[in-house]
Amino acid sequence: MDRYIARANIDHYIGRLSSNDLTPDNRSTIIKMLVEEEDKLSHDLEQFEFAEQRAAAGRKRVNQVTNLRDGFAFGTCERRQADELLVNIENLQTHLEDACHRLRRRINSHRL
Repeated sequence: MDRYIARANIDHYIGRLSSNDLTPDNRSTIIKMLVEEEDKLSHDLEQFEFAEQRAAAGRKRVNQVTNLRDGFAFGTCERRQADELLVNIENLQTHLEDACHRLRRRINSHRL
């Protein structure tokens, strides 16, 4: 049950971080909570698969937002908002990829 709650929290935090309506302080707080939830599952091999799935979905999200942004003309308000959203999505993706790397290192170090 704890694993289910942690995964649901992770998905919720990813969803919140994918938005453009957070203040820098709120974004920082949510990232801290995301890391705490990820750490709860860090001993679990299944968590690695879960993290890989989230990272793969994140890569798709980056591509979608990039394509959306590219549809707006330079200098427009829509383009500026899309640029801001893309920065947020790319920062989230960096975190997701880093989490996968950390889990991969833990798994590899336990195999030795």
